[in-house]
Amino acid sequence: MIAGLFLLSPGGLLNKADHIGYAVCHQISVRSYFFGNHQLPLCARCSGQYLGALGGLILLVLLGRGRSGRLPPTGIALFLLGFLALWAFDGFNSYLTFFPGLPHLYEPQNILRVTTGAMQGVALIALVLPFFNTSFWARTTDRPTVARWRELILLLVLVAAIATMVNSDINALLYPLALLSAGGVLLMLTIVNTMLVTLALRRESQAQTWRDALPLVVAGLALGTLELLAINVFRAWLTARFDLPF
Repeated sequence: MIAGLFLLSPGGLLNKADHIGYAVCHQISVRSYFFGNHQLPLCARCSGQYLGALGGLILLVLLGRGRSGRLPPTGIALFLLGFLALWAFDGFNSYLTFFPGLPHLYEPQNILRVTTGAMQGVALIALVLPFFNTSFWARTTDRPTVARWRELILLLVLVAAIATMVNSDINALLYPLALLSAGGVLLMLTIVNTMLVTLALRRESQAQTWRDALPLVVAGLALGTLELLAINVFRAWLTARFDLPF
């Protein structure tokens, strides 16, 4: 079903990524990056957000923290919460500029949007992953997702890399960035929906292997895909019916 929805959606890979972005992002052109004549499927902030979540998860898996069942130590956790606060602050300041004449602290820039978005993405995955693991796996590792300050620095290096690539204007990066950011959307929806499916079926903390886990993950991915489709249809209907600027 998932493959069918993907294959039947109109256009090529970039168009499919655009449809995913359309469901979760405003896609305002002045707040987005362009590579050549093609706009990324997500705005600057959302691009950073979902690339940060996907890249953060990959980094944590490489560090051996894929099944971590513990939150980071207090000091590191506070830094990660600080990332979320910076993301919220920059987003609020940027939102104020929608209203002419309303005061704001500084002029928003896309480089700030993508950077704070990536900070939010890596922080969110580091803080959410232990809750997912403990509710899903029968056994988790007794290690924090981010245990040492040098690992937090690695996350900051990842944030800088994401911001640099999105801001690079290198046309060859269009497909990787578009597809990976769309993949980040599917990742986060799959994580949330897999947790919901696990709770609904009362299968908490039962998966021993990926063979046990696969049906629940596929169900979470399918549910997330249907949600994206429903939001796309509803947003398109609102735009056509009420001529709203979506």
